[in-house]
Amino acid sequence: MFESAELDHKIDKATYDEEVPKLREALLEAQMDLAKQSKFPVIILIGGLDGAGRGETVNLLNEWMDPRFIQTHGMGEPSDEELDRPMMWRFWRELPPKGKIGVFLGSWYTWPILNRVAGLTEDGDLDQSMERAKRLEKMLTDEGALIIKFWMHLSKKKQEKRLQLLEENPKTRWRVTHRDWKHFKKYDKFRVVHEKVIRYTSTAEAPWTIVEGYDPHYRSLTVGKVILEAIRNRLDDTEIKTAEVQAPPLPSIDHLNILKNLDLTQSIEKKQFKSELEKYQGKLALLTREAKFKELTVIAVFEGNDAAGKGSSIRRITSALDARRYNIIPVAAPTEEERAQPYLWRFWRHIPRRGRVTIFDRSWYGRVLVERVEGFCSKADWMRAYNEINDFEAQLVRHKIVVIKFWLAISKDEQLVRFNEREKISFKRFKITDEDWRNREKWEDYEQAVCDMVDRTSTDCSPWTLVEANDKNFARIKILKTLCREIEVAMEK
Repeated sequence: MFESAELDHKIDKATYDEEVPKLREALLEAQMDLAKQSKFPVIILIGGLDGAGRGETVNLLNEWMDPRFIQTHGMGEPSDEELDRPMMWRFWRELPPKGKIGVFLGSWYTWPILNRVAGLTEDGDLDQSMERAKRLEKMLTDEGALIIKFWMHLSKKKQEKRLQLLEENPKTRWRVTHRDWKHFKKYDKFRVVHEKVIRYTSTAEAPWTIVEGYDPHYRSLTVGKVILEAIRNRLDDTEIKTAEVQAPPLPSIDHLNILKNLDLTQSIEKKQFKSELEKYQGKLALLTREAKFKELTVIAVFEGNDAAGKGSSIRRITSALDARRYNIIPVAAPTEEERAQPYLWRFWRHIPRRGRVTIFDRSWYGRVLVERVEGFCSKADWMRAYNEINDFEAQLVRHKIVVIKFWLAISKDEQLVRFNEREKISFKRFKITDEDWRNREKWEDYEQAVCDMVDRTSTDCSPWTLVEANDKNFARIKILKTLCREIEVAMEK
């Protein structure tokens, strides 16, 4: 796999000096067009061996292009803040918006490779990491991102010589560390793992470009020309591509579904409600104050029909919690900043640290609910979102995050009663909008979307809890009970 990158590629200085001005001009023009159109982001990964010129390449890109539109990230050892979240969190929050270029010196491949070479993980762990990386890149490219991946390679003999030359020069001696020589001693192990990673993750949408890194002229021109061609081809591509998708889920032919099968007549007497509210709020308060809770994170997702009581249910939860340890994320239409990123970006950025509770009032399920029904995204977008969401939640659960999802269901008649009530009571008028009435006209479409959502995203690690909410008090107690139970289970593991 690395044979072509060990052929002693060279570019003489005269040729380099002649080529660079033209290349820089073309790169700057492409970069300005990219910023002007703001149709897609560019994500550049720079990986490879120590001493192969990764750092010099990143510095050169910032010199050749306008650094105002480049975001450079050195992804070294994760901080304590980053270790509190799933591994991909640190990359998601650094993704460039549309119209800009993000350069990653080190990436989602770096630590899985280092851990495997060091013997801290097994082949199966590496395989899982590569699969997660492929799914991430597939999602990013489906969302429109251009991913360009470079692997800087050196033969064993050339790496040793390169490290020695850097070490001998007083101006570059600081670049070579004990860690570099330690890695060099494991060159053969690194080569095996590198080849496996490149072979498995060089996909049609995000292929690797392997570059021999010994000669700086050859390395620099190669990287610059690959980036130029990739950006220019995307900018000049006027063909509208439509993804092929399987047929969307069909409604049940006997018109029976999980929502219609709920017993919405369930209720609780006022006296019993007060007793159980005190009991479960107290239990929740104690659970979140236990020492074990500091090792957990809780994410509660609230979805449901308009006027189903999400807000009042959330208030019953937060009144039992320490205000310093929870956060509520109200999700509305995406802002301009959020529209410049993949749709999951605005949720990844709110993943909390350990020992905290985050409550999403509406969530990432908007992609398969309102965006689907209202036509805000294509059929291909919401169809692939089921797997993307399942993968997102699986990453959270793998990191000891307790994900609890509630769908609050009410009948169409009960919704009408609550809508009319909101319009009559002055301090509730802000809760009812023209959009609520428009959504009501599409009741059946939303019902089908909800049933498909539950069928496709209620997983073993992150199941849906359907809450019968015609009686608000019944719904509140069921939610509190579920929260306490799931936290207790997580603490016992």
